[in-house]
Amino acid sequence: MRAAPRVNPLYVIALGSLVVLAALSYTLVREREASPAVELTLFCAAGMRKPVERIASEYREAYGVRVQLQYGGSNTLLNQIEVGKSGDLYLAADDSYTRLARDKGLVEEELPIALMRPVIAVQQGNPKNIRTVTDLHRSDVRVAMGNPDQAAIGKKTRRLLGDSGHWSDVEKHTRETGVFKPTVPEVANDVKVGSVDAGIIWDAVCNQYPDLEAVRTPELDAGASNITVGVITTSKHPTASLRFARYLAAADRGLRTFKALGYEPIEGDAWADVPQLTFFAGSVNRKALEPVIKTFAAREGVEINTIYNGCGILTGQMRSIKLNAQSGFPDMYMACDVYYLDTVRDWFQDAVNVSNTDIVIVVQEGNPKNIQGLSDLAREGTRVAVGQPDQCTIGVLTRRLLEAEGVYKTLFERNNIVTETATSALLVPTITTGAADAALAYTTDARAEADKVDVVPIDSPMAKAVQPFSIARTSDYKHLGRRMFKAIAASGDTFESAGFVWRLDTDEHRARASSPATAPAQGERE
Repeated sequence: MRAAPRVNPLYVIALGSLVVLAALSYTLVREREASPAVELTLFCAAGMRKPVERIASEYREAYGVRVQLQYGGSNTLLNQIEVGKSGDLYLAADDSYTRLARDKGLVEEELPIALMRPVIAVQQGNPKNIRTVTDLHRSDVRVAMGNPDQAAIGKKTRRLLGDSGHWSDVEKHTRETGVFKPTVPEVANDVKVGSVDAGIIWDAVCNQYPDLEAVRTPELDAGASNITVGVITTSKHPTASLRFARYLAAADRGLRTFKALGYEPIEGDAWADVPQLTFFAGSVNRKALEPVIKTFAAREGVEINTIYNGCGILTGQMRSIKLNAQSGFPDMYMACDVYYLDTVRDWFQDAVNVSNTDIVIVVQEGNPKNIQGLSDLAREGTRVAVGQPDQCTIGVLTRRLLEAEGVYKTLFERNNIVTETATSALLVPTITTGAADAALAYTTDARAEADKVDVVPIDSPMAKAVQPFSIARTSDYKHLGRRMFKAIAASGDTFESAGFVWRLDTDEHRARASSPATAPAQGERE
């Protein structure tokens, strides 16, 4: 009998691979057909039409996402959003409209884009020799302005000229001889075709009209306008909306287009399809931070690598990274106490204190050793657990506290300190396992084991840790970090349920939380 021909095993493997690849390709095609690309709607202030159209076209080519653009005056668009409860993004010519939208619950996140200022636009050569604001109510000058109830430029002009005392005369003259328009491009076009002699428009818009030139005045220069984009609360695609907003406001993407067209871009974040941020956090913050970070990362479509440890260890890592010029320096840092932020303060923007927690004596259930205060820890044979001062914040704070009470030296002389842990999270377990009779730990850590331990309060102002949040000066994602802070600032209930005392409820802290120094600052990249 003839033997069956031998089959080359490499052939079998290759054939199997082709089958698998074909199946995967078929699955991907079917998934793409079943899940068409997201389509977003952006309500866009008319004066930003040129840059936004270019950026939206570029984004569609790169990612297959179509952005429908609806133009109008900033206030007109805001009214449409409020009435229609539709759309995904709102780009206003002035952040006063974005704030109003947020106050009305119409906008969630907001991203800054660029600055611009009002100017008097005239035809090239300035045939009417218009040099000052008072020239706008000369009898031989016809003026066009944005309607203050429709367009951001009109609202801004009314405020600035009201402050300078010129508004009444200019408004009256415009109503008698000129015209009010709902958008900036309409004002610019009126000047261009000569139906009026002058119009007040944004400097960046004027730069886009070769037939026009800008006349600057001190009164109008006093009021820069902040262009912002916000994610509409009712958006059905918040993550996709945030992704396009990040692209629009990215230093190496959308902001290049704004700059090329004469706008003054802010210092934006770097662009990444999926930004990856590093967040160093003291161990005490873990229980409160984890759910906030998880929700934030999912909504934003980003990855946050959160490293929890003793703050002495974390700051040691920071110094090593800096000393050796390595990558991996954190974008954000939330310390267990201001003590360990102060040691690296030069590398971070100003911080905001988010919460605080007390240091307490944790003992076994029923308090069998009858420990009532710090002095009792110095009794012969009492086993005490503390944090290691060079590794974690609670170690430093405990040492200062015990030194102030005059018992620190005695504890060591009598060998009462049986363990020094690297993080606060390891202190309470020394009580639940019977390894120690007492531990100096945070209230927040003790709460998690409330059914197994008792807590003895410490009557001292030094028995407190304050948790600050800050953003690294070198971070490429300062704006994203600021939104992370806002997510934390909106999570008071989460922190309080974890045992923290919330510090952002005071008027002072609310003011700092709304525009903290944790916000991205110009020129702070080392």
